[in-house]
Amino acid sequence: MTGQLRFADSGEAADLAAFLGRLVHYDRAAAVRLQAGGGPALAVFGRPPSFEVLAIRTVRLAALAALPLDLTVSAGELLESVDEGSASALVPGPVTGPPWAGVLPPRGGWQQVPGLPRPEAIRAAVAGAVAEFRARDEALPPQHRTRSERDRIGREIWSRTLGDTELPLRAVHAAQSLGFLRPVRSTVSSGAPAPGGAPEPVALLASGGWLRLRTPYGSIALRRPGGTGALGALQVRPV
Repeated sequence: MTGQLRFADSGEAADLAAFLGRLVHYDRAAAVRLQAGGGPALAVFGRPPSFEVLAIRTVRLAALAALPLDLTVSAGELLESVDEGSASALVPGPVTGPPWAGVLPPRGGWQQVPGLPRPEAIRAAVAGAVAEFRARDEALPPQHRTRSERDRIGREIWSRTLGDTELPLRAVHAAQSLGFLRPVRSTVSSGAPAPGGAPEPVALLASGGWLRLRTPYGSIALRRPGGTGALGALQVRPV
């Protein structure tokens, strides 16, 4: 172990554990990149397999980070060390970072992009796409019910864009699967409350060759269509 993290409260610890648990659900060998320093927050980056996106969860710390922290660790080991009672976690030793850990989205320059539907319409779009996948999969004759055919259907559905944006549905599916699109609470740990106590709304942002779907619970980032440095061709499957 390389150090200890102290979170602002037990809720922050619970939210981090939930995020890590979802990543480990998709990949038991999942790694996360941790970044902190210069502020009271820890940024946790992960990449759930099958979605071809980066997931970002911000966790409030109890105080300003004393030293800059930037390393890649095992998501499972970090999850095991989270103690909600003491609102703390032990930082595991670093691991050899996967390729995606060296290609993070920019820190600044983000501008809001118009055309994003309301949150309830976004959730409905994901539910409709999952239902379509299942219906088309069930309709396949036995001789065509192969992995390659299911992957083809998945690529067709999840490459569609959301509303009037260039955001592919696979990014929205990832946000839903990681718990980023659930209805907001009165206070939200990963985003400062807006005036009147309401959490910041879901928004689509762009910076250079990147898109970011920001929600009160976390963000999903990915390269814009046609951009360079893509994260790799992965297949998408509903959950």
